[in-house]
Amino acid sequence: MSIKLSKHDKQLLDGQHGEGARLAMRIVVRMAEVHEAAELMDVTQAHIDGCGLLSETGLEFAETLAAKGARVSVPTTLNMGPLDLQNWQKFGIDEDFAGKAIRQAKAYTDMGCIPTWTCAPYQSYLTPRFGQQIAWGESNAICYANSVLGARTNRYGDYMDICAAITGRVPRCGLHLAENRKGQLLLRLKDIDAAIMQSNEFYVTLGHLIGSLAGDKIPVIEGLDAGASGDQLKAMCAAAASSGAVALFHAIGLTPEANTFEQAFQGGRPERIIDIGLSDLRNARSELSTAKEGAHLDLVVLGCPHFSYNEFRELSDLIEAKTEKGKKLHPDVRFVVISSQTSYALLQRGDFLDRLTAFGTEITLDTCVFHTPMVAEDTKVIMTNSGKCAYYAPGELNVRVAFGSMADCVESSVNGKVCRKDPLWEKS
Repeated sequence: MSIKLSKHDKQLLDGQHGEGARLAMRIVVRMAEVHEAAELMDVTQAHIDGCGLLSETGLEFAETLAAKGARVSVPTTLNMGPLDLQNWQKFGIDEDFAGKAIRQAKAYTDMGCIPTWTCAPYQSYLTPRFGQQIAWGESNAICYANSVLGARTNRYGDYMDICAAITGRVPRCGLHLAENRKGQLLLRLKDIDAAIMQSNEFYVTLGHLIGSLAGDKIPVIEGLDAGASGDQLKAMCAAAASSGAVALFHAIGLTPEANTFEQAFQGGRPERIIDIGLSDLRNARSELSTAKEGAHLDLVVLGCPHFSYNEFRELSDLIEAKTEKGKKLHPDVRFVVISSQTSYALLQRGDFLDRLTAFGTEITLDTCVFHTPMVAEDTKVIMTNSGKCAYYAPGELNVRVAFGSMADCVESSVNGKVCRKDPLWEKS
């Protein structure tokens, strides 16, 4: 189909702004044809997921764009990369892999991208505002930006994201348009104990359930606590975008496009109404674990998405409670926390970094367990408080996984086996 192009669009296609920009614009226009969009539109910010070293092709694509002189035209942050650029040797990363990862990082920064290297950009730098048109990659970030912040982005994958950043243009379609952001499903929380709804586990579990129920539709949640924290919503977004393809949800009375039922559905009615009770949440929670209670534990992984400063504080308090009782990290267990440079900089200025490292916590930055080979081949069982990590780990890392609270993860790490305390979930 014919795409309506601006004068600047045509200049990009004609190569007047360089061969790199021309290549990027050709891809943007082709994607508009695929989506049957009649025209393009401006974006004012981008976040690049394609900077992970997933293939030789990805490296070649980035280096080709950079070599052809491509430069981003809007502020552009980078998702986690293939390795901790400063400390990769400590994790035993192969030098050949590290060399390619460093080359790829250079290609993106040469194009003018900001080296944030985080999957939680909304908690670090250039947080988008309500209604801002952006082009973001990374599933949890897309869900958070659309849902919690009210910014507007489609699910941009590798390597459409960098093309949008270079051209500042995307197809006018999907969640960029207000009429496509109305709710489709109504999920009603019923008879769930208030103590459970305030727990961090609840948000992970609910997110996992929402993803499986909603798929790629837009769910509207009724009954969610208006006091939910940013970290709780982060965990929920990550789980929902992993078990499903949720790019946007509304929570009545909580998220910015759902002050009322009528606003969430834009005056319409839900296609389907689903009641969610405690038994549904229990079943969803059990799906997140493939390792049994008491299983020998090899590795704890926290920070998927990346740990915030507040999460570091919570972890420090839990560790302090154990060390005061003379307990320490079990010698068979590694305890890895993944975070961003921004959160780590705050941690360094706080007063509990030494407590974490004394316990044996390994803090790695800029990357994640699914992008860099930091998990030893003989690892059999890992434990996490992340729904995203729990969902992907069995297939990506060939391990059994135990899902639990952060407190459960610390308790298990000192005992050397999976230990979970479930009084809230069992007695209600």
